[in-house]
Amino acid sequence: MEQSTIGPDEPCYILAEAGVNHNGDIELAKELVNVAVEAGANAVKFQTFNTAQLVTERTETAGYQQRSGNIDQYEMLQSLELQPGEFRELREHCLDCGIEFLSTPYDARSVELLASLGVDRYKIASADLVNKPLLERAAETGSEIIISTGMATPEEIVRAVGWLNEAGAEQVAMLHCVSTYPADFDQLNMRFIQTLDNLFDVPVGYSDHTLGIEAPVVAVSLGATVIEKHFTLDRSMDGPDHEASLEPDELDAMVTAVRNAEESLGSAVKRRTTAERENAAVMRPSLHAAVDIAAGDSLTEENTSVKRPNDGLEPAALELVLGQAVQEHVTAGQPITRDILR
Repeated sequence: MEQSTIGPDEPCYILAEAGVNHNGDIELAKELVNVAVEAGANAVKFQTFNTAQLVTERTETAGYQQRSGNIDQYEMLQSLELQPGEFRELREHCLDCGIEFLSTPYDARSVELLASLGVDRYKIASADLVNKPLLERAAETGSEIIISTGMATPEEIVRAVGWLNEAGAEQVAMLHCVSTYPADFDQLNMRFIQTLDNLFDVPVGYSDHTLGIEAPVVAVSLGATVIEKHFTLDRSMDGPDHEASLEPDELDAMVTAVRNAEESLGSAVKRRTTAERENAAVMRPSLHAAVDIAAGDSLTEENTSVKRPNDGLEPAALELVLGQAVQEHVTAGQPITRDILR
């Protein structure tokens, strides 16, 4: 399967984020892959972690994670963890379905697992933008790095990019992100997409956590070349991320809306479309005789009018032709053209 290219001259790279919405069930994970394929996403992404490597047993759950019913992150993440063999199975399923498989590694062991699966990209979560050892290990693989910037200060973002570059990362894409689940529209600060684009010579995108599909469309209009969005089979399922995710029909609608938005952007050059040229012939006005005008009579403001269609001289020519005589009889409504004037 040919991998999609990320960049400003390429179609927007739509990353359907399954995350842990499989609830630790490989069959549900495969269903999520099928939904992403049906929606037309470029890639489907999961999360690869070893719970013991990721959190201590005393780590509390974040507010949004408490929807899972767990009192600590260790218990919650352990229930959502997929095994290495299951990731291999998922990777094969994605290949069979013709969609790119991605995952977010949360520890060095997970980087190694994904490397063994032959992934060509790593997605680094916002929380790990400050995790220098993980960034360096991912960069050392030589694969492309997509990194989210939620919770980060501008200084932390610059520092993370420096770490990646120093570790040998040659291809980096950065995603504006607000790490609130769900995020309210007044928190999004979408113009930061353009700030990222101005600060770094890398593709820039947007990772969305709102409850709709409007924000990704806005992001594309601001220049985002990557859109990442959580999705689920059913928002009512138990788990930390389902509530802030799109359901299958909404993911379909988002992909369609993003494709329509990027197609509508066009170029910075103004050109009339074929349809506009055709419409101009009947919608634009031109000079016409307001009444019958006898041969030899001069054009005046009283016997000349500006009306549709656009089959005579343009209205701006009125002041130039007033006082000129017509060389033939002109009937009311007839266009005033250059060839009837003396």
